[in-house]
Amino acid sequence: MSKDKKHLNKEKTKNEDTAVEIETETEAANESAETESDGSVVFTKDEFDRAKAEIERMQKECEEAKKATDEAILDAQRIQAEFANFRKRNATVRADSMDDGVRDTIKALLPVLDNFDRAFDNSDGSPFAKGMEQIHKQLIACLEKCGLETVESEGAFDPNLHEAVMQDDESDAESGTITAVLQKGYRVKGKIIRHTMVKVKS
Repeated sequence: MSKDKKHLNKEKTKNEDTAVEIETETEAANESAETESDGSVVFTKDEFDRAKAEIERMQKECEEAKKATDEAILDAQRIQAEFANFRKRNATVRADSMDDGVRDTIKALLPVLDNFDRAFDNSDGSPFAKGMEQIHKQLIACLEKCGLETVESEGAFDPNLHEAVMQDDESDAESGTITAVLQKGYRVKGKIIRHTMVKVKS
């Protein structure tokens, strides 16, 4: 009987040990389940400090990269604006140079136009004279396409347009009025290339 009692006690102890193991495993499983269910991760203080330092380092790198990017964009915009201004200046200089060349060329032809005018003043109305008039009209039409305009020569004297080379003391016109045109004046694309020579009432 005592042998059976010992056997029973042994079985009881074994069962108690098994129950403790099961309880421990259950608690561990529950703790694991709770950790997984709320999604939290437990860090030690050192791990937290290292993670925080790494985040701060990455934030600093991001800020520096953003700053460098902003500066690069500003540099690109400035260069683009400078290039656009250069192109505008270059186009303006080129256009002005071409206009100056046209003015110089037409100015060199003005004596030819003056000779046509003198010839027409003494024209006899012959077919040859009429033919010369047609040639003169064609020449004037070509020059007008290049911007040639005759300066106004009627009314009051304007020193910006006219050059007074004679005074008129006999005319009944008001003082400062143009009474005769001695030589035509011309402008090309808005700029005077030769003032009109006029006679003005004193």
